Amino acid sequence: MSLNVKLNYQVIAKILGIVTLIIGLFMLPALFCAVFYGETENIRALMISSGLTIATGSFVILIVKPAKARFRAREGYLVVALCWLICSFFGALPYYFSDFTSSFTDSFFESVSGFTTTGCTAMGIKIMPKALLLWKAITHWLGGMGILVFAISILPALGINAQLIARAETPGPVLEKMAVRMSDSAKILYLTYISLSLLEFILLYPFMTPFDSLINTMGSISSGGLFAHPDGIAYYNSVAVEIIISVFTILASINFILYHYAATGKWGYVARDVELRSFLRIIIGAVLLCTLGLYFLGNYPNFFQALRDSFFQVVSMITTSGYSSADYTIWPAVCQMILFTLLFIGGCAASTSGSLKVIRVVVLLKLIGRGFYKRIHPRSVVAVKIGKKAVPALVVSEITVFILMYMCLFLFSCLVLSLQNLDLETTISTAASLLSNTGMAFGEVGSMGDYSIYSAPLKLYLSLLMIIGRLELFTIVILFTRSFWGKER
Repeated sequence: MSLNVKLNYQVIAKILGIVTLIIGLFMLPALFCAVFYGETENIRALMISSGLTIATGSFVILIVKPAKARFRAREGYLVVALCWLICSFFGALPYYFSDFTSSFTDSFFESVSGFTTTGCTAMGIKIMPKALLLWKAITHWLGGMGILVFAISILPALGINAQLIARAETPGPVLEKMAVRMSDSAKILYLTYISLSLLEFILLYPFMTPFDSLINTMGSISSGGLFAHPDGIAYYNSVAVEIIISVFTILASINFILYHYAATGKWGYVARDVELRSFLRIIIGAVLLCTLGLYFLGNYPNFFQALRDSFFQVVSMITTSGYSSADYTIWPAVCQMILFTLLFIGGCAASTSGSLKVIRVVVLLKLIGRGFYKRIHPRSVVAVKIGKKAVPALVVSEITVFILMYMCLFLFSCLVLSLQNLDLETTISTAASLLSNTGMAFGEVGSMGDYSIYSAPLKLYLSLLMIIGRLELFTIVILFTRSFWGKER
């Protein structure tokens, strides 16, 4: 493959240095946690990790001069892909240098799981030291909104077009800006994100320790599904805890642009949002079906318990947060199929959740409906509409391509994972779970998301799959195409 493309490597290196420094600085709270709880081995691990990461980032920032040269879409895609890989690499160091694991593959998987908010593990279901647990929670929290969204607010000072980076990291059917400058939009996003995090922490505080409240807040607001105990949310056996976590995972799975509209008094935009209404309807319908299935087919003691477990599990699946309050792998087949279907839907666009996103599913269904209509009226010209607004043909085409590519990658991943020779249920649900960044699966993986059963090469593939799913396919896959590295046009 001929590398004829000329990339602005100075700008790319500068951004990589900034993001690496940010990751190193965010390791410091975990280091303080290790000191506070007297975790001697983790103090050493986090001192080495944070020192190495901060030093690397600072060195790159100091030696690379800011470049004012043109920053194009190619650089945007490349810098996002490299940032996520580099962050995952440095994020793996605290696990690797500790005595929690001696495998860098497992450490890298754990780091990717954190940053992509998948929330699963390759180290088995065991108690993680508090410092490492806090570090994983921090990676969830950073990855939930997007690592580079955090850095975008300072990029204009380097003369870099932040819009191209935001487009590469969070592609969607429609990319809207809440402010004139993309950096201002990033600040608004994080202000909303931080506000929701603080509110959830305050609400959880009366029901658990401050540390548990912090871990569960970072895990749920990021749609990561991290929990502080091996038993998951079932450890607390509290309806209030389940409701708070469910509500905030829903809030985190709503398009964050709607919060800006609400804050500026534009409630009409929020009320008329088709994606939000469809999202809530899917949740209500799935909860009702699962509740009836559990009550009549699952031998549940009462209707309220069936409703409680159904609500929490449905919300967990569709928001791709990956929590579990009950062992859904022994639920009736109809309930398991509903949950498996929700894996492919996900939350809203421009949110912390993963998978296809509701708006794409809505457009796909309307496209299918238009196909039936044109069978009856072949000469008619019918636009695909969201509400009263016609969706541009280019957007419809992009959504169609994305969904087809998503399903092709899902089937290819099933084929790759079948090399492990596990049962079909485990293989298929693993591919769907990690591509959608949910973390939970069926079969041998179970409701706790334990992927330690896979071999080291497949763990690396699963790590790549999580990153591809988090960056919505194109940002990573496009790097393997000839046109990306071909001549300039």
